[in-house]
Amino acid sequence: MVTRRTVVYAGKIITVSSELAQLPDGGSGEFEVVRHPGGAAAVALDRDGRVCLLRQYRHVVARWIWELPAGKLDHGEEPLLAARRELAEEAGLGARDWKPLGRILSSPGVFDEVIHLFMARDLDHRPRRPDELELIEVHWLPLAEAVRRALSGEFEDAKTVIGLLRAHAAQS
Repeated sequence: MVTRRTVVYAGKIITVSSELAQLPDGGSGEFEVVRHPGGAAAVALDRDGRVCLLRQYRHVVARWIWELPAGKLDHGEEPLLAARRELAEEAGLGARDWKPLGRILSSPGVFDEVIHLFMARDLDHRPRRPDELELIEVHWLPLAEAVRRALSGEFEDAKTVIGLLRAHAAQS
């Protein structure tokens, strides 16, 4: 239970606060917390068993990384709607078949962000509409190859690694 919260920073996406909290064992402690609206990601599989992956430049890590189409939830948006929106915007795809693959916590020691994972199938093509500052290349890989690259450590993005593994397990 939070007994004191001091907002240190409030931005467009995140809020950073210092919180004094009572713990379940009766103790208490001061925590630095980043509040985030959460996100959704899509493992989009075509009829040939290939998965859509994005190679995206990420300023925070100053390099290109491999990711699933994904993004943040907008103003209380339902996770499935966010996954549909991001798949269309970033990859130019729609899907008629959606299956939940669960949720993940991105970094629960600091962030409250929850990412919802979905498998998308029965795809159709649409116009891409990436955000202004998104540098994205769309690629297709056989799911087995993508899983191999995730397990080898070549893919480092947590939601992508977990999403690929869960989709692979769901296909088996």
